[in-house]
Amino acid sequence: MTLRSTLRGFRLKPLISLVLLAAGWVPSAVHAQLTGAAAAPESLGGQWDLRLAPQLAEHPLPANQKTAALTLSNSETATTDTDLALKGNAELRRYASVVKGDYVHYAFDTDIADAYGAVQIVNDGNVFTGPEAHLRVDANEGYMTVPKYRFSVTGGWGSAQRIDLIDSERSVIHDGTYTTCPCDGQPAWYVKASQFNIDQGSDNGIAHDGVLFFQGVPIFASPWLSFPLSNDRQSGLLPPTFSIGSTNGIDVALPYYFNIAPNYDLTLTPRYMSKRGEMLSTDYRYLTEKSSGTMDVAYLPDDAITKTNRYSIAIVQNWNIAPGLTGYVNYNRVSDASVTTDLASGTAFPTSSTTLYQQEAGLTYNNGPWSVLAREQRWQTFSTDTTYNREPQVDVRYTQYNVDGFDFGTQADATRFTLPGTGVTEGNRFTFTPYISYPIVRPGWFFTPQLKWHFVDYDLSSIGSDAPAGQPKTFSFNVPTLSLDTGMTFERSVQLFGHAFIQTLEPRLYYVYTPYRNQQFAPLFDTAEADFGLSEIFTDNTFVGGDRVADASRITAAVTSRLIDPSSGDEKARFTVAQLYDFRAPQVTLVDGEPISDMSRTGIIVGASYKIGPGFSAEQAVQYNEIEHYLSHATVGFGWAPASREVLNFAYHYTREDETLDYEPVNQFIVSEQWPLAHQISSVARINYDMVTHRLIAGLLGLQYDADCWAVSIAFEKYTNASSTDEPSTGTRVLMQLQLKGFSKIDNGLLDQFRANVPGYTPLPASDAPTSRFSDYP
Repeated sequence: MTLRSTLRGFRLKPLISLVLLAAGWVPSAVHAQLTGAAAAPESLGGQWDLRLAPQLAEHPLPANQKTAALTLSNSETATTDTDLALKGNAELRRYASVVKGDYVHYAFDTDIADAYGAVQIVNDGNVFTGPEAHLRVDANEGYMTVPKYRFSVTGGWGSAQRIDLIDSERSVIHDGTYTTCPCDGQPAWYVKASQFNIDQGSDNGIAHDGVLFFQGVPIFASPWLSFPLSNDRQSGLLPPTFSIGSTNGIDVALPYYFNIAPNYDLTLTPRYMSKRGEMLSTDYRYLTEKSSGTMDVAYLPDDAITKTNRYSIAIVQNWNIAPGLTGYVNYNRVSDASVTTDLASGTAFPTSSTTLYQQEAGLTYNNGPWSVLAREQRWQTFSTDTTYNREPQVDVRYTQYNVDGFDFGTQADATRFTLPGTGVTEGNRFTFTPYISYPIVRPGWFFTPQLKWHFVDYDLSSIGSDAPAGQPKTFSFNVPTLSLDTGMTFERSVQLFGHAFIQTLEPRLYYVYTPYRNQQFAPLFDTAEADFGLSEIFTDNTFVGGDRVADASRITAAVTSRLIDPSSGDEKARFTVAQLYDFRAPQVTLVDGEPISDMSRTGIIVGASYKIGPGFSAEQAVQYNEIEHYLSHATVGFGWAPASREVLNFAYHYTREDETLDYEPVNQFIVSEQWPLAHQISSVARINYDMVTHRLIAGLLGLQYDADCWAVSIAFEKYTNASSTDEPSTGTRVLMQLQLKGFSKIDNGLLDQFRANVPGYTPLPASDAPTSRFSDYP
């Protein structure tokens, strides 16, 4: 930056003295940082003339070169090469340091500036004001009495009895306060301590004998408090969580975060529940070049309600062993079925629990057309669910594309299925499923014939009591399948509602033929009936898993039309009508003795999705069974988001009762929203209501208040614990989350749950941090 341009930024004083100790630059007053072309200096003349810089910027000096010094005052006296005395609006500026006061004395040999009366010291954008200061200028070493201070890059400020400046990054504050609230009066929150150690180099602050005040009320005290000076991860206390619930009573958790290394961290969370006792949770994460993992453990000794020790363990590990070869562990175990709801975090909103916990370890290999999975998989269960363990499983897949126009591949799977208990069917199963297809793809149309062969071989070690009469221990079956898939795409330009669109018309036909093979002796190790939806009706098997192959002679016809914005490619609307027709009734059933008529999938599916105006979208889908003449599925959904943090969603779900649902229909509507109620106040809500049982399955009602330097969220929640018992239990809780911006900005789950419960939820904005040390340069 040139001298002429810098002097333009200052108000002329009666006396200006420039002391050139060495070549350097002098700053001018700005309030915001520019970027790009706007930050480039403007030429005032020819090539060698001075240039006008629009803002302050870093210009590092060459090694061993000192900076220039600039003094401004109403009057001054000097002794050559000894000292300099400035009186009246005195200023001494050198590189990134500024000393102001009514009177400034500067000694050349010691580089010490003594300032008195309305003193202000600025270094690297940090501002300190007080009645008296003594500073070694280049080293930025000294002290100030009764200071007020502001750290520009971190946004922190406060006052104290004395501040010691150790260097350009470190300072010690005695009997002072610290806050990041951007206000001139009483801050909403602040920390008062006998001593603060501020280290901007390590981005860390430490308060000794600190007391945290919120709205003038002390809410927390500690002999030692560590806090970050920015948004970067730092070890220290995280915001406490608080809730009152019907199952746990008063529930308070105080997490402590350990930033062990950039790729390792640990969170310990002591927790107190008035109805149950004390609990400890640990969350550990790591990431290396060839591995990553998490370990979450929670332990509650001697639960006062259940009189048992309760725990949950969740471990996830991944290793990159060699190119294409990875290993993994996914281990989950709990003490009882209700742990996930009884001991869920105070900021979690469980709407249901699980009675099935996975315990799995394996290896995967991927190289070109080859894909291999070898794993050991077990389940911890608390219900009558017959989910089999795989001990072990080896799955090999081979796929090739466009070999002289052909696609072909195969899958070979060998698995031993076991299930704890007596009187159940167990054994080995081997499946082999090769296929070959010849896709013909041309502009505007495609045609794909495919042949597949499904071979299954069983070697049973035990036969369950519910097996069909005459069940053999060793047997096999094989089923061929032919499918033909074809479709076309037409496009045209249309004008609708004053807007130009590209409209498509996409008819599609899909035919599948599979002959009947008797599969009554095949056990159900991992097989269930597939859903009847738009993605499932274009598959060759109506069963999922390896134990059943549905016989079929059916055709699916579908027509899809889309409206596309030609300028952006955004799909504004989609309409689909599909009909599946069985030429003959399928005979393969999932369970022996099930009526054959239940396997017919002849029906119609109608679906639509569209966007109308800014922020409004909708989706509808209906499935109708033509054989039995009833509505089997229906989904209706609307979403409206006219602006940021304004979201309203409505959804209705209907599913006719069947064996999978234990002959209980699903007839529910769900409403969720995020909406501003007043300045800085917004609501968050979700309601899930069952119209069959006429009860609230799950409900959430929350409020958020967002101030400049703090935010609070409060929520009331009702949840259902869908355990293994016939009658699911319910519970309620009230939760609260307080965030003190700039002191502890890490949320412990409440805001994540708002996001999970309300599609389109937008978090409250974070406070704006200064862009550089020049953002508010004096």
